[in-house]
Formats: sequence, structure tokens, C-alpha cells
Amino acid sequence: MQGKIEYPPVGVKDVAKAMWEGLRPNGWLTLWTLFLYLASSLASVYTPVLYKNFFDTLSSATDRALGAHILITLVVWILILHALAWGTRTIANFGIQRIEPETMARLRNISFEHLVRHSFGFFTNTFTGSLIQRVNRFARAFERMADTVAFNLIPLSVTTVGAIFITWTITPLLSLIILIWTGVFFGLNYIFAIWRVKYNIQIAAADSKTTGALADILTNQNSVALFTAFPYEKEYFSEVTNEQSRVTIRTWNVNSAFDAVQSAITFIAEFIIFYNGILLWERGAMTLGTFVLVQVYIIQLASQLWDFGRIIRTVYEVYADSKEMVEILALPHEIQDVPLARELSISKGDIAYDEVTFSFQESRKVLDGITLAIPGGQKVALVGPSGAGKTTFVRLLLRFYDLTSGRILIDGQDIAEATQESLRRNIALVPQEPILFHRSLLNNIRYGRLDATDEEVKKAASLAHCDEFIESLPLGYETFVGERGVKLSGGERQRIAIARAILKNAPILILDEATSSLDSHSEALIQDALDTLMKGKTAIVVAHRLSTIRKMDRIIVLEGGKVREDGTHEKLLRNENSLYRSLWNLQAGGFIVDTDA
Repeated sequence: MQGKIEYPPVGVKDVAKAMWEGLRPNGWLTLWTLFLYLASSLASVYTPVLYKNFFDTLSSATDRALGAHILITLVVWILILHALAWGTRTIANFGIQRIEPETMARLRNISFEHLVRHSFGFFTNTFTGSLIQRVNRFARAFERMADTVAFNLIPLSVTTVGAIFITWTITPLLSLIILIWTGVFFGLNYIFAIWRVKYNIQIAAADSKTTGALADILTNQNSVALFTAFPYEKEYFSEVTNEQSRVTIRTWNVNSAFDAVQSAITFIAEFIIFYNGILLWERGAMTLGTFVLVQVYIIQLASQLWDFGRIIRTVYEVYADSKEMVEILALPHEIQDVPLARELSISKGDIAYDEVTFSFQESRKVLDGITLAIPGGQKVALVGPSGAGKTTFVRLLLRFYDLTSGRILIDGQDIAEATQESLRRNIALVPQEPILFHRSLLNNIRYGRLDATDEEVKKAASLAHCDEFIESLPLGYETFVGERGVKLSGGERQRIAIARAILKNAPILILDEATSSLDSHSEALIQDALDTLMKGKTAIVVAHRLSTIRKMDRIIVLEGGKVREDGTHEKLLRNENSLYRSLWNLQAGGFIVDTDA
């Protein structure tokens, strides 16, 4: 995967399906909770009918004793309905307070599980900060959607249908006016919401861009300081945030304009209903109780219809906030196990590259038709100019990328037909720039083998000469190393990575510039540990410092994605036209002291 990632199209159904995956385990609790909210709304919508009877009795009763008895009975029923509405709503609140956190946690876990299985190429083309933002917005979007359904959509639906139905049985004219009012209101909001969705998506995209830019700048703070680039980065970040501000202001202005239109429609509808109600009352076609009933419904509907605009707005904001994460969930993993993939079984550790070609772009091959065999237990060094394909060579062995063509075999088994887990379980990598977790040193080293005991971890640390600096720390092995291990020097991080590899004890070992950050003293300290680590293993060492690979069994020289030379240190030096000899002489002039000369 290279360049911009092309995500599959995602619609509202896709977002709903993704949220349902998180909600599914709480399915029955969700149905019960929604039923309770529905019952609460039904109790509330029927209460005005009792108020109607109350005021009709109050205005028409001739027998005060009988009237008082009826009024008291109505008051009791009103209290019962209020208690029912309150009780069911309270119980439902407890339900949703469990549903939302549990579902949000599952959505985060689903997102995490899918994200971490994406390829190396995916993460090199995506801001980490942007990914974090997408996961969090996706989870929070469910919370907003659940709140909207429970506290806005259900009450609005019940109140609208109930008010229209009940008033129709009493005064069809006012019921028709209410029906027209709500119909116009719903229609305009729906049209506006569809038109506005592009603005919601723009806000979400601008938010992700701002978060990604901030994370990128903060991650590279040392470079900003080193190159005195603060004014440049300040201007760049200001441009990003100003663009987000412009998008937000434009969207909010559109919202305010439409809110004003909704207010005008509501005022006009209320006036028409009041006016016709007064005319009906004047002609004796409406009782005082009916007038009160209609006005209570008008007040409820005015409040809840106003919420309808926010409901539609929330739905599309939820869609926009979720869309970016659901796009990733819909994006197939670039590197996948084939159906019925087998566990990789290693006995010797033989490695074979068979006509291996790899390119990020068709116009440029990083590796071009490489064929070579590395017998099990052999120590091989990869050297060559920058861009020759050395790091890509080992990344393909780890299957961080899939080949353009050809095969890579380990003990005769095509790694493309083995499970990724079993492949990487059998390979230990010490990278050029080790990245550590913000966890204790003990747990960072234990990452090499998660079931290792504390004693095994400390033994590996000792072999990698980590104990020399760890024991000088106040908290020792319990010291937290900071984000990405920033509290440690480059050499200390590399020694931690070497300790991980020692602890893992895999049959195949890759050292990708593993000593590049070590000074001469530190390198001498761990050279014996590396020699011990490589015993009995197939080892591939990528190195620019040629002094570190002189004792290798074999040196492979890459240039332009092809194997230019292959032989021992001595053999390659004897060839006057050897690229390796040229590289050696170049370094010997200023960096290498040939103690064997």
C-alpha cells in the first residue's frame, strides 16, 4: 500500500450495521429499555386527557360534592400516570446507563482489533493521531445516537402520533392543523438534513486533519526545535485550524438560519391553532377542557418538534463522525492469511528467495527478480547503498508486504501459505529505531515472550547489558519509559530491543542496523551477546557500518533491487571491481580501523 488509501464507499446502513455489532450483546436489554421509554411516553401523552376531564368537570359541575369526588379521582389518576411515567423512565435510565458504556467499549475493541491487523503500509500512510480520533469519535457517536433515540425520538414520535389521534377524536379541525404543521416541519427538516450532510462530513474531516497535524508536529518536536522550524509549523498549524474554523462557522451559520425558519413556522402554527380554538370555543364547539388539552399538546409538540431538527442533525453528525472509522472497518486487510493457512514449522531455518520482485509503484521496482538461498544456521549480512532494498528484503520475509511476484520459502514452506502469527512467532527482529511502550522496562522486555518470568526477563536484560543502566534508575525495572521510549537514549532503546530478541529466542534472527545507535563502548559490550544470540540461528544482519559484519558467514551486496555480489568479507575485498570493496574503502578512510591489517 503506497500513497493515498482508497476507502470503500460507506452509507448509513453500513454505519448502523457497525454499531449493531457493538450493541448486539445487549440486544434484549436494549429492547426492554426502549419498551420502558415507550411506556413512559405513552403515560405522559395520555395525561392531558385527564386534565381535559378535570377542567370540563370544574367548569360544568352543578353538584359540587359530586364534582369534588370526580376531581379527586382524576387527580389520583393523574398522579398515578405521573408516577408510572417517572418510574418507567427511571428504570430505563439505569438500563441505558449500562448499555452505552458497554457498547462504546465494544466498539473501541472492534476498532482496535481491526486496526492492529492492518498492514505496515497502512500505518505508514495514515496519521496515528487521526486514527485515535476516529476510534473515539465512533464510540462517542453511538452514545449520542442512543441518547437521541431514548430522550428525543421516542417522546417525539409518541407525542406526535398520540396528540394527532386524540385531538382527531375530539376536534378534527385542530387535529388537521396539527397534522399539517408537523408534516411541513418534518419534511423541511428531512430535506435540510440531507442537504447539510456534506457540511457534517467536512467538519469531521477537518477535525481529523487538525488532530493528525497536531500529533505529527508534537511527535517530531525535537526536529522542530533542531531546525528552528517553530514559525513554519505555527503557520502550518494555523492554516489547518483556520480551515477547520471556517468550515465550522459556515455550518453553524446554516444551522442558525434554518433554526430561524423553524421558529417562524412554529409561531405561525401556534397562532392559527389558538385562533381557531378561540372561534370554536366561542361557538360552543369546544369545551374549556378541550381547549386546555389542545394547548398542552401544542406546548409539548412545539418543544419536541424543535428537537426533531436536532434529531435529524444528530443522525447525520453521527453518520459523519462514524463514517471515517467504518471506512477503515470496511477496508479489507492488505495482508491476509490464505484460506486454510498452515502453521509454519521450522526445523533447520533454511530461507529461499525465488524470483522475488516487489514494487510500491509499477514504475519502480524495489527488489527485482532476486533468487538466493540462505542455509539454516548461516549468518548473512545485507549491505549496499541507501535505497538498495535491504530493509524491504527483511520486511518481505516478515510479510509486512505481499510480493509483487515470486516466492519466499522457509524450510520449503511458502510463507504466503503460512499463518502470519506462526511466521512472526519464529522470527525475532531488532529494528534500527526500536519503539517502546509507555510501560515499565520489565514489561517492555517481556514483550519478546509474554509468558516469561521476571527472572527470565532480567537474565535477557543482563545478556544485552541493559542491567547496567536499569539498576541505576530509582525504580529499576519498574521505571516507565515515556511515550515511544523517549526517556531512554537511542542506544538504551536498542539494548532493550536486543533483550527482547534474546528472550524470544526465535530460530530466525533479523538485525536491522541493530547497533547503529550504540557508541563504541556499548557496541563492544553487547557484541558477545549478539554472537551468543546468533548461535544456532539463521541470522540476517542489515548494516551500513561494515565493521560490524566482517565475521558474517556471507555478505550479500544489493544494488538497485538486485543482488550485485555474494561472498565472504575476504572474497569480496579481493575483487578490485567489487562494490563492497568500494564501500569498505570509503568507510575505512574515516570510520573503520582495520585491526586485522
